[in-house]
Amino acid sequence: MTREQQQRTKIKICGLKRPEDITYVNEAKPDYCGFIIEFPKSSRNVTGALVRELTAKLNPDIIPVGVFVNVAPERVEELLLDGTIHIAQLHGQEDEAYIRRIQKNTGHQVIKAFSVKTAQDIEKALKSPADYILLDQGGGGTGQTFDWSLIPEIDRPFFLAGGLGADNLETAVRTIHPYAVDLSSSVETDGMKDRDKILKAVQLVHIK
Repeated sequence: MTREQQQRTKIKICGLKRPEDITYVNEAKPDYCGFIIEFPKSSRNVTGALVRELTAKLNPDIIPVGVFVNVAPERVEELLLDGTIHIAQLHGQEDEAYIRRIQKNTGHQVIKAFSVKTAQDIEKALKSPADYILLDQGGGGTGQTFDWSLIPEIDRPFFLAGGLGADNLETAVRTIHPYAVDLSSSVETDGMKDRDKILKAVQLVHIK
């Protein structure tokens, strides 16, 4: 199946941290929402306990994703197994053994993020045992894109992240055909999630 033939592109809104954010996504109905868990360097950092409170109010049709950076695998497994999150997204130096452990011990899916600067970075990503790969420009949540021309015809589902917003979402979906797009800073105003921007982004993707 080519990327063009797959079902419609899905959308993930990442970096939720307030009850209002849950209200916004419940209204917009993205396919996934993300929580940056126990990574104090991020302004969107939340504790596992807070994520549990927030996901309890989440529309059950929206899949909660925990985003981790070099967190002990036992902690990731705990949050998957107790139902706080349904998918683990890894943004650190987690290796293949770490990924396989999470998959084996929990039965849940794993997304592994890769920074893309060269074609070799994508070749590395394609070899990952993760259920999904995420292609990004770097640190995440910076609003910067990478060179999309580096993306070949990929025969596995991938998330596209980095600098996606209302001005380029349609182009990304139409020309790159990712499994899903991942947005964070572009659906914020002054560092906080913006209801109208979330609604617009989800509508742009879901009508394609």
